[in-house]
This record gives sequence, C-alpha cells and structure tokens, in this order.
Amino acid sequence: MSQNYQKLKNIAVVAHVDHGKTTMVDELLKQSGTFGEREQVAERVMDSGDIERERGITITAKNCAFRWKDVKINLLDTPGHADFGGEVERSLMMVDGVLLLVDAAEGPLPQTRFVLTKAMQKGIKIAVVINKVDRQDERIDEVKNEIEDLFLELADILELPDFDIDIPFFYASGRNGWASNEQGVQKDNLVDLLDFMISDFYPEPQISEGPNLQLLVTNLSYSAYLGSLFIGRIQRGTIKKNQQFTQMGEGDKKKNFKVSAIQMFDKLGFADVDEASAGEIVIVAGLDDPKIGDTIVSPGALDALERLTVEPPTVAVNVSVSTSPLSGKDGDYLTSRKLEEFLVDACRTNVALKYEGTDDPKVYRLKGRGELQLAIVFEELRRKGFELMVSRPEVLFKEDESGEKLEPYEKVVLDIPNDATGSITEKLAIRKGRMEAMTPLGDTRTRMVFIVPSRGLIGYRGVFLTDTRGEGLMSSEFLGYQPYAGDMLARNNGAIISDQSGKATAYALFNLLGSGKQFISPGEQVYEGMVIGEHTRSNDLVVNCCREKQLTNVRTAGKDENMVFPTIPNRTLEWALDWIDNDEWVEVTPLNIRVRKKVLQSNLRSVRRK
Repeated sequence: MSQNYQKLKNIAVVAHVDHGKTTMVDELLKQSGTFGEREQVAERVMDSGDIERERGITITAKNCAFRWKDVKINLLDTPGHADFGGEVERSLMMVDGVLLLVDAAEGPLPQTRFVLTKAMQKGIKIAVVINKVDRQDERIDEVKNEIEDLFLELADILELPDFDIDIPFFYASGRNGWASNEQGVQKDNLVDLLDFMISDFYPEPQISEGPNLQLLVTNLSYSAYLGSLFIGRIQRGTIKKNQQFTQMGEGDKKKNFKVSAIQMFDKLGFADVDEASAGEIVIVAGLDDPKIGDTIVSPGALDALERLTVEPPTVAVNVSVSTSPLSGKDGDYLTSRKLEEFLVDACRTNVALKYEGTDDPKVYRLKGRGELQLAIVFEELRRKGFELMVSRPEVLFKEDESGEKLEPYEKVVLDIPNDATGSITEKLAIRKGRMEAMTPLGDTRTRMVFIVPSRGLIGYRGVFLTDTRGEGLMSSEFLGYQPYAGDMLARNNGAIISDQSGKATAYALFNLLGSGKQFISPGEQVYEGMVIGEHTRSNDLVVNCCREKQLTNVRTAGKDENMVFPTIPNRTLEWALDWIDNDEWVEVTPLNIRVRKKVLQSNLRSVRRK
C-alpha cells in the first residue's frame, strides 16, 4: 500500500471527562464514510478496553484515521480525566491541531485548562466545539465568554502576546450527530465540522527539511505476530522497510536495528506500507526494546530530538505480594518476580508512571498522577490473575531551598445542588481546603472552587457523592507545590477487626450492628487482622465475628429474632483505596477485594489510632 492522499492533517480531540468527546469521534467516523453501510459498529467504538467500556471513560489515547474528500485525517481520541494527563501530553507531541470540546452547560473545567495550557505552549492551532447544545440547562453565551476569558488568561500567564485569540467556534450535539458554525442553527450532519478540519486553519504537519530520518517514539504496543512495536510521528525524512536505522536512547545510548514492518493507521485498524514520509504517524516493528522518548534516526545523522517529558507524579502507593492467610486461593501469580515484570511493562508504556524498589524485596513503590490512574493499574493486574496488596495512597512531599516542607495542592471545581454547599464547605475545611470562589449555576446548582492539599482529597470522592446524593460533579487540576498545611487524620472513624479465622456468622454480625457499618456478609471467610467494618468511634475495635449461637434445649417465647442486615458497600478497588488508613493494606485478588491490618496479630497492635 502507498500513501494515496493529497493532504494530511494530524488532529487531537480533547475535552474534560464526560463532555462527549468519544461520542463525537464515533459520529465523525460514521459520517466520513469510514464504515460500510452494513458494517455493525459498537457505540463508543474508540473505548476498546474492557475497563473503559465498563466505566464509561477513556483511559488511553487512541489513534484512528479516515479520509474526507482528498485529505487523510489522523485523529487522536484522548482521555478526559486529569489522572491520565500523561496520555494527553504524549498525544499533543504528534498533532498540529486540537479540537476542544466543552459542555454547553458545565463550561470549561480543570482538565480543559490543563489541555489548553499544553496546546498553547506547543503553538498548536485550536478550535472549540461547544457540545450538548440541546441540553435543557445549556448556557451557550456564558460558556463562550468563559472559554474566551480562559484563552486570554492563559495567553497572559504563558506570556504569549502574539497568540491569536480569534478562535473558531462550532455548536454541536455529538449524540445526535450534527454540528453548525452558526449559533442557534441546527444542521442535519457534521459536514460543517468535517470541512473545517480539512481547511487551511489546521496546518499540514510541521516537519524538518532533510533526507535523514527523525522519529520521536511517543507510544508502545505489542503484536503476537510482529513483536514489540513503537508509534510516533516522522519529523524528518522517510522510513523504509528492511532498512537499517539507529535508536537514540536515554543517556546517549545507541542501538542499530532493521525495520521489519511499517504500518499506518487506517480507519480503526492498520494498513501495511513499505515506506512512510515526514508528517505521517506510523507503527514500526523491528526494535526489541523501544522506550517512550527515544529518537529513531538514520545511521549517518545521529541527532536526537528533545526527549519527551511529562508532569511528574504526585501520588505513590506501596505494592506488595500477598501475605494474607487466604493467599493463593483465587489467583495464579503470587511472586515478586511476576509483580515486578508487570510494573516494568506498565511504566514502559505509560510515561506518567514510575516505580522503584524498597528495603523489603516483596514491596515496590509505584508513583502516578492520582488514585484513579493507580487503581486502573491494579484492576488490570487482578484481571490478569495476580494476587497483591496495596497500601494507602500518599502524596509526594518536597523541600525548598530553605528546608521548608512542601506538598502538592490541587484546584477543585465542584458543581453541586444548592442545599449541599454547607456540608461540602465543612468537610473540605477539615481537609485544609480554602474556598476561592462560589457562583450560582442556574436556580438549583452552585459552582464552588477550592484550593486543597492533594492528600486532603484522598478518600474524599466517596464522601462528596454521599453529601451531594450522587448529583455532584467534581474535578481537579494540579497547581504545584505549596507549604505543608499541617497534620490531618486519614479517616475519622476506626476499623472493626476480626480477632480469629473462620466463617462470619449471622448471629455474630447481627449483634455487632450497633458497633458500626459492616463490610462483609454472613458466610464470608475472614481471618485474624481482617477489617470487617467501620467503627462508630475513632479507635479500632477487635471483635469475634465467627461466634455461633449456643444450641440448648431451653427456649424462651419470643427470644428468636428476625435478622435483617443493611446493604454492605460495593467493595471496589477505588472504595478500598479511599477508605484505608496508613496501617492497613488492600488485599486484591481476581475475585475479592478485602481490607486488612498490616500487623495481623491482635496482641501486637494498639486499638488507639495516631
């Protein structure tokens, strides 16, 4: 196959989470004639991973390609959650244009600001689509003004006096498959947007002159047929199959290799080619150990591109092989060697993740952007058959030149019902939050902005959903490091802990209902040191949850009670990581999520919490 198109555009679609980005990409692919008339296409076709489909979020950036008229468009669908910002930063290295989607009711939110900052720093051309204009609570004029204000603010902060603020706006409903370049005018299709994407507003790839190859590796993949693959945009020259090239690695390491296969993105799949020229995004095989940030060059011109860097991690957890009494009952992989192999692969394909060893050979330290990003890594581990233990997430502190302790802070934007403002303010004040702004959103909702230490947000999402009865929207943006805000309790209430192994009985659990909220059901297997609930008081409580009712031949009328148990919480990985304290582990297996104390024996632990 050869490159049979007249022009080429590389464009990324970016947005805050839930602003309709993946749905819009679906419609662009359908209306551009990418699929045949009888071809069955799943909804949210770009969210191809099982976890992405279950949770309704994009986790990894995805490439696809389609043709509109005589132009090929390489389109990148990027994650909208702040924890996966590393994916967005990587994607922006491959594109020359950005299509920014903003919800017509919610307006620009923290991730919108993050993406805009990165795109403006790189000089990428930006157009805005105000999506979901058919919402009943739309506020298009206000949102448009907020977006323009954000552009002006960022241009001032980034010291870009020549930045062109004349931004094109489109008004769309991605779900209904239409977009218009005129406000208040509803169209039948996305032709206005598709024609704009191939217009002169978005430049063709900015490439360097010269015959020698330069390609920056921005993503990795693997094929059972081709082996290790690397993905990147050709900055200069041409890459050809069966020719020799050089890998310029970290620390000025060099390695020669022969290209065994070249592919380009074609629709949702790939097309094999013999060569590809500057500007094209390619998938290449032949290199055994590629790394993100490496430059692939011609052997006669060893000039590497600037190495890819992303924002540093702010949160870390300890990951250990399982030492639980129930270890080995659910999973296949139990050893530290297998665990380390997985962590190495995870960090190799995601530049926002870092891992390191600890003094204990069974325990590794994994660093990332946030709880959700780390939880996704462990969810993938358990689905592959691993058993492991994870500690409470903790923020990464720093010290300034004078020795003052610094910690990461985040700007938190909350869209909540009016009657929840009091409880939200109270809870965030306990977590050292400072209110920055409070503005009405219509008659029934309020937007609140807080500056909060990152550690104050660990475990807060569940509390937030409870306080807003599931109607609140919460998003955050990393602000940087500020002075340490002081000590705070990880969790106000203590834990209810089993003091022996066995099966929990209905009789014992029923008599413990007054002690606090329970996490297990009758008949579940427990062990000494396993947490079975949350105490009503701040100290821990050690109980016997395996006690059985003594059977005698003496009965008193009315003595037998009807045992009714409240609903236990859904024990997800995110819930457990939010809930645990510093002296506890989350035990993760393919079938179960449990919480346990790090020290299992009751006589070696104190019930008083620090």
